[in-house]
Amino acid sequence: MTSTQASHPSVKADAYTGDFTHRLAQVADTVETFLVERLGPTLQAGEIARPPRLMEAMRHAVLGGGKRLRPFLAIETARMLGGAEDAALAAGAGVELVHCYSLVHDDLPAMDDDDLRRGKPTVHKAYDEATAILVGDALQTLAFEVTADPRWQPDPAIRAELVLGLARASGLGGMVGGQLLDLSAEGRFGPASMDIDDTLRMQAMKTGAILAFSVEAGALVGGANADERAALLRYGKALGQAFQVADDILDREASPEAMGKATGKDKDAGKATLVDRLGLDGARAECDRLVALCEEAVAPWGSRAQVLKDAARFTVARKA
Repeated sequence: MTSTQASHPSVKADAYTGDFTHRLAQVADTVETFLVERLGPTLQAGEIARPPRLMEAMRHAVLGGGKRLRPFLAIETARMLGGAEDAALAAGAGVELVHCYSLVHDDLPAMDDDDLRRGKPTVHKAYDEATAILVGDALQTLAFEVTADPRWQPDPAIRAELVLGLARASGLGGMVGGQLLDLSAEGRFGPASMDIDDTLRMQAMKTGAILAFSVEAGALVGGANADERAALLRYGKALGQAFQVADDILDREASPEAMGKATGKDKDAGKATLVDRLGLDGARAECDRLVALCEEAVAPWGSRAQVLKDAARFTVARKA
């Protein structure tokens, strides 16, 4: 193995059997192994120390839970296009680290004030608020370190696009901006009223941007041309919207035990959701419409897109 090669598991490109949950679990295991390696005690180039408490709390936040849907989308998109799946694994892991950081900060008392995440105490409950803030900061920067590392993606132009795309999806015009709009909808900063268009905009930023970028990351790694990237972006945006609507439905209907966190809090907090705007039946119909858009967007790839089609259906049918 040369100094530029990575020591991490390959993503197995087995033929798809149609067992989506098995495929999702397989990829989740591979992503977990990759993340375990990134969060180990071994110093990396340029590091002075890895404080044990910080590393322990970071592992608490990241490991041992979650469906890893975001890296799954990056990996499966690259796989469909015939791209380097190991490079897609690293790009997807970068997105997952941003997602995990956002959950740590979202759970803080100043934000959503949650005690449970994925069935275990949130980071600020297991440790303390200061540690939780620093965990989020460290996970965010680690995400960009992984994404920019030439060990995973040797092409500097693709690395630059991945870093730029992740920054835009997770920053002020994406996830972070969406979080602010979500808090505003609660009336925290004065009277607020959000119609359907406002709610869709907020959700597209808060949740949809990162999910859409997961698909785009796979497209970049897979060498998609402009038309292919546009089609996959349509898929990613529709999937991100469907995910949030399904999440809003689950918040009303699922049990805390099934979700691994408190439910019903969105309604109590006055958050803007499409369930409020459309009702449960209307929200379910919207999920169906969005899944159809996903399937239409990837139709040009025929049977090669079956995993992505199944991912869209899974997104709206999940129970947790």
